[in-house]
Amino acid sequence: MRCRHNSRWCAKKARMTRDDLFNINAGIVKGLCAAIAKYCPNALVNMISNPVNSTVPIAAEVFKKEGTYDEKKLFGVTTLDVVRAKTFYAGKAKVNVADVNVPVVGGHAGITILPLFSQATPKANLPEDEIKALTKRTQDGGTEVVEAKAGKGSATLSMAYAGALFADACLKGLNGVPDVVECSFVQSTVTELPFFASKVRLGKNGVEEVLGLGPLSDYEKEGLEKLKPELKASIVKGINFANQS
Repeated sequence: MRCRHNSRWCAKKARMTRDDLFNINAGIVKGLCAAIAKYCPNALVNMISNPVNSTVPIAAEVFKKEGTYDEKKLFGVTTLDVVRAKTFYAGKAKVNVADVNVPVVGGHAGITILPLFSQATPKANLPEDEIKALTKRTQDGGTEVVEAKAGKGSATLSMAYAGALFADACLKGLNGVPDVVECSFVQSTVTELPFFASKVRLGKNGVEEVLGLGPLSDYEKEGLEKLKPELKASIVKGINFANQS
């Protein structure tokens, strides 16, 4: 599901904030999810509509009201963050990006995006200042693209690529391919937050298992604590919007 992103509208708005995206997309998501509940209640729903940190909770609340909510079948697509983290890491580590894996956890906006470079493979002993720079670039990847396009568009091609990757992973899971693991923003008990992006094992029922965070560096632990208040606020914002009359 993809609503109005930063395409032609960006020609009029040099930079669109997450609040702008929320105001445009929240109502669209609410209406579309009501239709999904009515006409295809058993579908896997891949949410790309920004801000994902809020639109996934909106979708969950709508499905709950309609009596069709299945936490295993609702995904916030955060694959673009993974694609960026892998690409930037491969450049610094001087390895083939096709061989790289970098988990990205948290959410899908700004500091809520937390790439776990300490768990990246193949292992490269990058200095801490480079890890911090890679983290910041991953978090600001969307802004970098908008600025490069001088307000004439956003990361449409890379988002399409990331969406296709995640949809393909879901299809593999549905078809019984074993050990399909991708990062996604889902209902979770990994932290105290009700939704959180982490590695998810996909299968015939959608989410088969939400995997833990694994060992974190001190820098990543600090980033995790910093992101929680902002991510919580975005989740609450989505829930409150969905429950408005």
